[in-house]
Amino acid sequence: MAEAELADALRGYLDHLAIERGLAANTLTSYRRDLLRYRDVLGSHGVDQVTEVTQHHVADFLVRLRTGDADHPALAASSAARAVIAVRGFHRFALREGLTETDPARPVRPPRPPQRLPKAISVTEVTALIDAAGQGSRTELMLRDVALVEVLYGTGARISEAVGLDLESIDLESRTVLLSGKGGKQRLVPLGSCARAAVEAYLVRARPALVDSAPTGTGPIGRPRRTTDRCSALFLNARGGRLSRQSAWTALRAAAEGAGVRAEVSPHTMRHSFATHLLEGGADVRVVQELLGHASVSTTQIYTKVSVEHLREVYATSHPRARVVPPAI
Repeated sequence: MAEAELADALRGYLDHLAIERGLAANTLTSYRRDLLRYRDVLGSHGVDQVTEVTQHHVADFLVRLRTGDADHPALAASSAARAVIAVRGFHRFALREGLTETDPARPVRPPRPPQRLPKAISVTEVTALIDAAGQGSRTELMLRDVALVEVLYGTGARISEAVGLDLESIDLESRTVLLSGKGGKQRLVPLGSCARAAVEAYLVRARPALVDSAPTGTGPIGRPRRTTDRCSALFLNARGGRLSRQSAWTALRAAAEGAGVRAEVSPHTMRHSFATHLLEGGADVRVVQELLGHASVSTTQIYTKVSVEHLREVYATSHPRARVVPPAI
């Protein structure tokens, strides 16, 4: 296979991604850029046939991605991983299409980005944030925002799960919330007393007014109808429709600013704080796994690292001999 044929093979793979896989234009642009760079690296080795590519060549491509060269800066692990994934996909395609009898890229694994510890805010900051959410100009939205923040922190719900709650999803009598997570998986989560009180206050004193704020339309037989006649959402926006993720994010950010919380606060911050504070309080990691809706306990165990750091801090400040300088031997 000549160099032009290698280009044809790469072009055929990109056509496969665009037509059969239906990848987005931006993704295709990234793949094309990565594969052209890969072709140049192979050319520097004198390789102009797919059958000549070895594991060594693919591994060298990864090294160059990470170290950079005169024409390209070094890439972060996430960007390098994307390029290696593109190359691995190309070689699987070449093997499947009979262009080669081996897959030299299979043993070369994409680099894993460094695992970042979740950012959690303190219990004091959570309390200040909730208090700030209750300082608004419109009582209905103030009560809604307090209930929203209490539910996010009190249940560890993802933002999509929180705004996706319907009235029937929450049972104030049994103090439980039915959350619908990824893949449609549902889990029943306890609702703490503070969150329960906030939701009850919102339902009694705020939600009816938000329903009344909905614009009216004309029904099929000319009768006025409200756009929320069929809206079963728990959290409503100012026009009586289901609260969007973006609006919920905005409300949370405004509360954080009002509370003077310096850390960047997002809906996921509340989820991280929920898990971290539970573990710091002695909760079993598998219980937290169930509450968060993680399929694997290994996903939840990242929070235990945060708790270990907390334990180190407590130990260092509390144990009588933790900071004593030992005598020289």
